[in-house]
Amino acid sequence: MRTLDPVTLAVLNGRLVQIADEMDATLFRSAFNPIIAEAHDACHGLYHAETGATLVQGTSGLPIFVGAMAFAVKAVIDRVAADGNLKEGDTYLFNDPYDGGTHLNDFRLVRPVMRKGKVFAWLASVGHWLDVGGNVPGNFNAKATESFQEGFRVPPVKLIDGGVFRQDIVDILAANSRVPQSNWGDLNGQLNALQLGEARVHALLDEYGDDTVRAAMQALSERAEALMRANIASLPDGTYSCDDFLDNDGVSDEPLRIALDLSIKGDRMVLDFSRSSPPCQGPLNIARSTAVACCYVALKHLFTDVPANAGCLAPIDFVIPDTTLLGVKAPKPVGGYTETILRVIDTVFAAFAKAAPERANGGPFATINALSLAGWRANGARWVMFCFFGGGLGGNPEGDGLNHGNNPISTATIPPAEILESLYPVMFTQWALRPDSGGPGRHRGGVGAIYEVEALNDGDTDVFLLGERGKYPPFGVNGGKPAALNRFVFDTDHGERTPPLVSKITDVRIKRGQRVRLETPGGGGFGDPKSREPARVARDVRLGLVSQDAARRDYGVVLNDDGSADEKATLALRLDPRTTGARA
Repeated sequence: MRTLDPVTLAVLNGRLVQIADEMDATLFRSAFNPIIAEAHDACHGLYHAETGATLVQGTSGLPIFVGAMAFAVKAVIDRVAADGNLKEGDTYLFNDPYDGGTHLNDFRLVRPVMRKGKVFAWLASVGHWLDVGGNVPGNFNAKATESFQEGFRVPPVKLIDGGVFRQDIVDILAANSRVPQSNWGDLNGQLNALQLGEARVHALLDEYGDDTVRAAMQALSERAEALMRANIASLPDGTYSCDDFLDNDGVSDEPLRIALDLSIKGDRMVLDFSRSSPPCQGPLNIARSTAVACCYVALKHLFTDVPANAGCLAPIDFVIPDTTLLGVKAPKPVGGYTETILRVIDTVFAAFAKAAPERANGGPFATINALSLAGWRANGARWVMFCFFGGGLGGNPEGDGLNHGNNPISTATIPPAEILESLYPVMFTQWALRPDSGGPGRHRGGVGAIYEVEALNDGDTDVFLLGERGKYPPFGVNGGKPAALNRFVFDTDHGERTPPLVSKITDVRIKRGQRVRLETPGGGGFGDPKSREPARVARDVRLGLVSQDAARRDYGVVLNDDGSADEKATLALRLDPRTTGARA
């Protein structure tokens, strides 16, 4: 393998990333579904010809797909090896969550880049389709006990065979969705992205030569591995453990343990999840490939200088037994995977906080609150709205957590209220920050949000929610306190109600004019709240982020009538041994 000078390597890295970014932009601009077009729940990248390992990923796609897509491409490579029949222009389509997928809504398209009859690399596209059948519109079925209740499952099949589009495959997909036109638009957007990516890769290879670009890909992977090894080696050897919990599995109201033993020895790391709960009845299970992918996301947050390719995982060993809910096989339900991977990421963050407390962050809000509303229009057409929502991020060594941010699994943005209101018969009557939801700390956790949605449909509107953090709040670190719990409320003819399972619900129907309301968690606090500067607490109160009662109770700050901090009274209150902190 030839050696490249640093300038050429940097240029080629930029060109490769730009190809993936262009693919992302192509899909975002052409998708019919707002979860892709507005929220950017999609990803594109280039993958190794023989192993399927991630070579390059776009900067706008979801990080969770980086690790998962490598398994997906390998599934196609294995299928090609079994079939023994790969032609230029072939494009495989599938959504199998147990074979390199995540959940059934995430459809993957994989295509080879052929050079002189051989595969140079693979291109892949993944996007969240709005509805793929199953018992629940939008497919976040909190009561599913097997994957068949979550939607239809497609193994790797040829959508395009030697350049010929297979309409029979599309007909099958359309017959199994409540909104086939939306899926059709997303599929075409993904195909356009692959076509553009293939053209750009060929242009790059023609300009620099196959061997030069191949050498650059190898060098970038090696650099990622070297950087990851250096980061691991900077941490003290030892084993650092963390146990966190999911509220329940949506079927029985029993907590699910996510347990991690993180071991460091020299420049290698072991992530051992053997102590986690066994597979559950409900949809909070995940496949092993998904568990590996979310660990990658957590590590990328911790070691930000490491490039997004497979090299960063080389010095890391994963212990994920299939006797746990993190390594299941078909037909165990996995539709609520987003909640489980967020808790896995939380355990990595919390274990890391013990290894390097000076670099620790408070826990993020860590639930997407997958809300689906569905009904029938007056003209008989079916409508399905799916959306996820934001919350607060944890306080950190440098400052307060971000208010109303995105979860660490993604760079996705919440679709604007105006877009959702224009597409569906709903109206947002509240979209606001949630006071007192951030964990108290010297650096306060970011606050969550309040979303209230009113149904405008003439008929009934079905409501489905799959969320978390209704019982176990986001954690604080280094003396910081937990954030507020997640809360969901819906209107009935007899007043407001909350779900029996707190964060999950199906089989709820609201009438025109009735509302649902989400109150999302904030992030955990960093450091002792009593060490927060009183002036900063007073400012939080003025901004409506912290109430006056919480300022006194959680921070030990007394305010004057004009809203400023009473320094003398505050000092006396903080020194009073009878006062206690906030959420212990």
